[in-house]
Amino acid sequence: MSRRLSLVALVTASVLAAAPAVAQPPIPAHPDELTYELLDFTAPTSAEHRYELSNGVVAFVVEDHELPLASLSVTVRTGSYLDPRDKIGLASLTGSQIRAGGTITTSAADFDEEAAFLAAQIGSGIGATSGSASMNCLIKDLAVCLDMFFDMLRNPGFDADRLELAKSQAIQGMERRNDATASIQGREFSRLMRGDGHFTTAPSTRASIEAITRDDLVAFHQRYFHPGNFLFAASGDIDTTEILAELERRMDGWVASGEEVPPVPAPEFMPEPGLYLVNKPEVNQGRVAIGHLGIQRENDDRYKVLVMNDILGGGGFSARLLTRIRSDEGLAYSASSSYRAGTYYSGIFQAGFQSRSETVARAVAIVLEEIDRIRTEPVTEEELTNSINYFVETFSRNFSSAGSTAGLFASDEYTDRDPSYLAAYRDNIAAVTAEDVLEVAQEYLHPEQLVILVVGDIETILAGDPENQDYSLEALSPGEVVRIPLPDPFTMEYP
Repeated sequence: MSRRLSLVALVTASVLAAAPAVAQPPIPAHPDELTYELLDFTAPTSAEHRYELSNGVVAFVVEDHELPLASLSVTVRTGSYLDPRDKIGLASLTGSQIRAGGTITTSAADFDEEAAFLAAQIGSGIGATSGSASMNCLIKDLAVCLDMFFDMLRNPGFDADRLELAKSQAIQGMERRNDATASIQGREFSRLMRGDGHFTTAPSTRASIEAITRDDLVAFHQRYFHPGNFLFAASGDIDTTEILAELERRMDGWVASGEEVPPVPAPEFMPEPGLYLVNKPEVNQGRVAIGHLGIQRENDDRYKVLVMNDILGGGGFSARLLTRIRSDEGLAYSASSSYRAGTYYSGIFQAGFQSRSETVARAVAIVLEEIDRIRTEPVTEEELTNSINYFVETFSRNFSSAGSTAGLFASDEYTDRDPSYLAAYRDNIAAVTAEDVLEVAQEYLHPEQLVILVVGDIETILAGDPENQDYSLEALSPGEVVRIPLPDPFTMEYP
């Protein structure tokens, strides 16, 4: 050790010796004895971050100067629900190619190279009920990245080669539609819930993708991508006044179309209770989805339903379904439930798991038993307290970053949600009682309406467990037993 290091060590030791001892709290004998200070968190309000530009476009701005980064996103009023029936996939292709296809003045390759040189993340896409584009960059490069971002939004090049590549990849991806039980289950359960006539279940086909041309992308973009359909969210090491001025300047002269975007259509379909079977003989586990239609977002009982589902199957290792099916019985690695409140129409209640083929019937029986139990007896005080505390104490995660805060406000604005729910959220959750949980379970869980979908080696699954013949999958069905064949992956026609 050098003399200098020895001296530093000596001085440090002297300082520590001279410093008064800081009293440390005693270590609890058991984790149950740990105590924590109550979280003191006041949620920001959307009103303090909401701005309306001169052209009527709304922007949410949340400053955060901790890191020299800037983020900007735009939500666009569009979606795949607007796809023509003979060109399913048009919205999705348009969304991806706005970014991938370069701009009118910058080739796709040059655009990629410039973004990479700036270490900027720039992307775009269109989902079921909205479109989006986003940008993240170093604050020193904000001006040039904004140039690129708005050039992409306003003047996409839709490079013909990139489009053909994307179409080819989409068609190649269709080959794998019937390979994984997870994708089969998602597709077929959606059809059982929404029917074949709804946009959420309308699949692209080889014919629909091949029919899409570059002109179709140009027309779709021109129709929906304009300031009249924009909603911005900006965050990071930015100045609110300056970023609003940048948005104003870059949309100057960009005329909004007066055409109103059609509303998102609700499905005109009622699910038929029963047992539905999809045969995949080459797998040794059955994948199961059990559910029925649920509620809409503005339902007055939504907080009670949220707590009820958390106790039933949404709460991970503390939830009843996972405790019974995994911990107690060892029938599945994971089991859960969700009760989604729909934004534009009723959501879906869904419970599910994946289990060895021979034990599928037994696991299904447990799910049905737990649905019945939460409808017939009050939840325990411990279950209720744990669930309420989880939702109350994790509420602040919605505002964990400036980006997530701005994004949440923008999402609520886009779907016309009253922002006052945020201020009352924790109080509404904390007010839920065991009696409330029992009441909403009885009102919003309907065993007689359940659709049970099983994907796997059906003959083995129906044969059941040779060591335990107490369970019959067919006997558990609330309706008819229906076999669903796998469709042609390119035409999506069912034999």
